[in-house]
Amino acid sequence: MKLADVIAVLESAYPPRTAEEWDAVGLVCGDPAEEVTRVLVCVDPTSSTVDEAVEAGAQLVLAHHPLLLRGVNGVPADDPKGALVHKLIRNRAALYCAHTNADAASPGVSDALALALGLTVTGPLDAAPGTPLDVLTASVPAPEAGRVLEVLTAAGAEPRRSGDTHLEVVLPRARRDAVVTALRAALPAEETCFTLHESADLPGHTGLGRIGELPEAEPLRVFAQRVADALPATVQGVRAAGDPERLVKRVAVCGGAGDGFLGAVRRAGVDAYVTADLRHHPASEHLESGGPALVDVAHWASEWPWCEQAAEILRTAFGGRVDVLVSTRRTDPWTVGATSTAAGGHA
Repeated sequence: MKLADVIAVLESAYPPRTAEEWDAVGLVCGDPAEEVTRVLVCVDPTSSTVDEAVEAGAQLVLAHHPLLLRGVNGVPADDPKGALVHKLIRNRAALYCAHTNADAASPGVSDALALALGLTVTGPLDAAPGTPLDVLTASVPAPEAGRVLEVLTAAGAEPRRSGDTHLEVVLPRARRDAVVTALRAALPAEETCFTLHESADLPGHTGLGRIGELPEAEPLRVFAQRVADALPATVQGVRAAGDPERLVKRVAVCGGAGDGFLGAVRRAGVDAYVTADLRHHPASEHLESGGPALVDVAHWASEWPWCEQAAEILRTAFGGRVDVLVSTRRTDPWTVGATSTAAGGHA
């Protein structure tokens, strides 16, 4: 299987066009014409995971986090990130990153987190805008109705209703000029009579974060333990904020740093929010305003379930032709945790 074939599958599952403008996704190094028989999936492209890939004989490292998020002038071998690129190339291995495009995908990073926690997903937390649509209705001579409908469909419209002399189609607003031009070209001017309406712009079915439900409500203290048991152990562990006995059933999740969505969480009517990298002041203000309980986990741990999701997408696409491995290296940066042994405390 060629690297280009693997990339095609990845970009179908995680379209690069859905990545945030500031992001750096896609192929970092590697030849699309090279053969790929083994892939290693990881959260972070680090010296540890690159070593793991080389040791496993993988020709592709699929990472969630970008290696080169900010612009660089070069990748010399004596630079830490440059050294990774050089090692990959020396071992005929490629690096491909799927970051915010994997966050926004359906299924994506937050779907994997929700699945790990036993949630049934009901929708996105922060829905992406839906595709703006127009509705075009046209009166046409009866003998021409079928032909005109075919012309409009070829231009990008979808039939909604049709009769002997009446057509109604739905079209992406971006295709408006093409569809109207096609209609006018299909009929003489004196026979072209149509109206065009803009539909209300509604939220789409994809976006960042997910909302889901547990099979049964459970206290926050029990739910926090559920989260800890579902994710790989880290020095940070799992922290929860809120009444320990508060019942939790409807839950919002966001893999990675998610305190930017606290407003959306409050509007979503959930009982708890699971994410990573929650900061003191936003979390405190959220709770003071009556927001749902918070469950804070390590960044790496929150995104680790995505590795198996991405691996399964590739396994399904290629069967036994490509061996897909999930990294066993823990790339959470924290290595030591400590709690105070002093009596008393500080106000």
